[in-house]
Amino acid sequence: MELNTSNPHCFTYQTEELLIELLGGIRIDGLDRMRVTMKVTVVNRKHATYLTNPELAGLSVRHNLDLYNDTQVEKFIRRVAEKLETGSIALTKAIADITRQLEQYRLQQLDKQEIRKEKALSREEREDAIQFLEGKNLLQRTNEQIGKSGVVGEETNRLLMYLIFTSRKREHPLHVISLGNSGLGKTYLQEKVGELIPEEDKIEITTLSENALYYFGQRELQHRLVLIEDLDGAESVLYPVLRSMQNHSILNRCA
Repeated sequence: MELNTSNPHCFTYQTEELLIELLGGIRIDGLDRMRVTMKVTVVNRKHATYLTNPELAGLSVRHNLDLYNDTQVEKFIRRVAEKLETGSIALTKAIADITRQLEQYRLQQLDKQEIRKEKALSREEREDAIQFLEGKNLLQRTNEQIGKSGVVGEETNRLLMYLIFTSRKREHPLHVISLGNSGLGKTYLQEKVGELIPEEDKIEITTLSENALYYFGQRELQHRLVLIEDLDGAESVLYPVLRSMQNHSILNRCA
């Protein structure tokens, strides 16, 4: 049987009797563990007349576990077999096959991240860029070009924000947070200056949950501009995570 990964939020695996769903997909980093939320349903029962509790056996069993933890897997198999009144051998084989395919899937996804290609400038574009950079009054001319692109007003802030955004290519990039009352144009300025950055070099996020940044791949955030629109109400939770990225350029979390 083949594990269906077309929906990144819910992988599916179906045998003749069982439907197994992995709710939330799987993280591709942290190869030393394989935590999943598994849902098991009997979809084609062979001996329905012998059930002792048909109502319970017709339900699904959901549980989160580490597929690399034999104790957790064995307890889960016993629980499913008992509650759904199904054989444990078929489920054991299915979970072993799912684990094998998940290992292949994660390695393939990591390889794709490593292969991420940078957009190369043409010879003409490179010569034009060098000529622009070597000219006099670079900051003034850069600010003028920002204005011509459609960013109206905020001459000082727009230039400062653009320079900070371009620092994403450096080993120690700069960071910026826009503070002010509602309606002063903070989001507008970030959006318009962000439009000057190539699409492949930025990640735009409207709101950010506590664990969201941990689900990016190992190199997915490297030299990328992360634009977060709204931090209202989440500062106390997110600031430690963001501070770790800024100070150490790495995110680690113990499961």
